Amino acid sequence: MRFHTFVLKNLIRRRVRSTLTVIGMAVAVGGVVALVGVSSGSVRSFVSIYEKQKVSIVVDQKGAKQRLTSSLPEELGEKIAKIPGVKQVNGGLVDYTSLEDLGISALVVQGWIPDSPIMRGLNIEPGGHWITASDKRGVLLGEDLAKSLEKKVGDKLQLFDDGKFTVLGIVKSSIPYESTGMWVALPDLQKFMGRPGQVSGFTIVVDHPEDKAEVERIRSEIAALGPSVKAKTAEESVKGTTEIRFIRATSWITSAIAIIIGAVGVLNTMIMSVSERTREIGILRAIGWRRRRIVQMIMMESVGLSLVGGIIGTVCAVVITPLLGKLPAVAGLINANIADPRIITFGIAMAIVMGLLGAAYPAYRGAQLMPTEALRHE
Repeated sequence: MRFHTFVLKNLIRRRVRSTLTVIGMAVAVGGVVALVGVSSGSVRSFVSIYEKQKVSIVVDQKGAKQRLTSSLPEELGEKIAKIPGVKQVNGGLVDYTSLEDLGISALVVQGWIPDSPIMRGLNIEPGGHWITASDKRGVLLGEDLAKSLEKKVGDKLQLFDDGKFTVLGIVKSSIPYESTGMWVALPDLQKFMGRPGQVSGFTIVVDHPEDKAEVERIRSEIAALGPSVKAKTAEESVKGTTEIRFIRATSWITSAIAIIIGAVGVLNTMIMSVSERTREIGILRAIGWRRRRIVQMIMMESVGLSLVGGIIGTVCAVVITPLLGKLPAVAGLINANIADPRIITFGIAMAIVMGLLGAAYPAYRGAQLMPTEALRHE
């Protein structure tokens, strides 16, 4: 009998215990993969939006814990536009709202300057158009949000308890944050939020984004415009937001806890396995198996269980998380598309690590058994 076949038979003959260990590992790995995937996906989603808009620098209020609480005067955009190397300045306001009557409990709404370059950069489906200065109470809906609300171009939508808005266009995008988003004219959102002349921040397009030194110079000059002005590169801005930092911290803390729980579960299984097979291990030692071979056998059994559980958990996380991400309670707030090779590799690697950690002591214990003592074991 080949060595690998012998290891496989050891696992199969303890079906119930092996199955429970695999299930526990799948739950641990699946939960971590989902959280880490959502964290990384959210960063990628926001960064991809800025990349699509060719944004190099993001400006918001220094000291603001969240983008929603950031507040800067709208006229600051004129000062930024005068800095050499700045190609385009886009001011915007961001808020959360809800459409409880339509089943949407949380929704990101953005206020942009009508007919601005950033507004014209949206991919509007045929039959609609972006918001212009002549449009009154107009709204744009992401394609997934429009489907959820069952709205099309020309339909009316009650917003802000302030009357009905007309759907002017449907935004087509593969980015979850955009496909479930909503846009209105900046003056309309300023009026609703009671923040006339204020914006949450600015996105800056520069003449030479490939020149890192030039981008840094412009960023420094923008930051020098006032003590309340914070200017960062697009990626730094995304990673520095409170929401993203909280998600990332939660995911990594959960990962650490899951690794400990998974390793303890495997440890318990393998200790019981070694204890029950003391006589068998003694026979193997008596017929010439070296300690290294015993360690290898126990390690392979442990990693095999962990690997199967890790694969099942990772696949379930990749399939189920996007479905959960479509629920009204979280739609548009997170990027639930975690089908990233790096995330999948992380899940498998974590399962292997848990298997190795859980098997370390049982393997040592099994290798230390003396053949004479093991054969006397009942």
